[in-house]
Amino acid sequence: MKRIGSAFGLHDLALEDVVNTDQRPKCDAYAAHAFVVMRMLDAQGRSEQLSVFFGDGFVLTFQERAGDNFDPVRKRIAKGAPRLHAGRSDYLAYALIDAVVDAYFPIFDGQTEKIDRLEEEIFEDVDAVQVPELHAMRREMLYLKRFVRPTRDALSALIRLERPWLSEETKIYLADVQDHCDQLIDLNDTYRDTAGGLVDLHMTLSAAQTNEVINLLTIISTIFIPLGFLAGLWGMNFNPEISEWNMPLTQSPIGYPVALGLMIAIAVGLLIYFKKRRWI
Repeated sequence: MKRIGSAFGLHDLALEDVVNTDQRPKCDAYAAHAFVVMRMLDAQGRSEQLSVFFGDGFVLTFQERAGDNFDPVRKRIAKGAPRLHAGRSDYLAYALIDAVVDAYFPIFDGQTEKIDRLEEEIFEDVDAVQVPELHAMRREMLYLKRFVRPTRDALSALIRLERPWLSEETKIYLADVQDHCDQLIDLNDTYRDTAGGLVDLHMTLSAAQTNEVINLLTIISTIFIPLGFLAGLWGMNFNPEISEWNMPLTQSPIGYPVALGLMIAIAVGLLIYFKKRRWI
């Protein structure tokens, strides 16, 4: 690393940031080169630090592991893209930065699909979706926002940079990448708000479902309270032979059908009453 730094005149502080891979996206300007730190995401959303140096006639990139987002740039070079073959280091640096930012969009599209899926599942069966899953999605959006917002700020600093090896034409292209970052930030805010809305929706539907269960149990209890009272009343051991008022119908051949019919009539009457009051 020191030999590379000496060969290209890279600043020691920038080289330290290359080795310490927990840096926030940023842009540091030095006399002979610019140093840009970004977070590069793979298809699974895992991030790694990408360090880009560029100056007069050179572009250097350092990353943590094999694999990158630069296939679109390689294809353009293979097809003979004039701007990339013109030999300007600032445009090549822009192309690499643009490829990294463009790779964020599929990750955000995946979040869109996840939100749509969770919303459908909540309406189909609220119990199929757990609140921790919704909170996990909100954390993912916050995780992505931590990369995009400082990347936009880094691009803003790079655009303001005045160096002979950074052309005004390239700054126009960098401003377009900055616009992409603004789009991603807006998408992120929208998705986080939507995820928060899904949490509220889940809680509302869960509460409504719980209320339905409580309402059903209350109705059942209300129906059985008078039935239990009648059953308990007729179950008292008062001897009907002593007085005709002691437990009427207990010695009658129609006593049981009458008692059962009375219970059924009370239950049906309560159900009709609840229906008229729109409680069921």
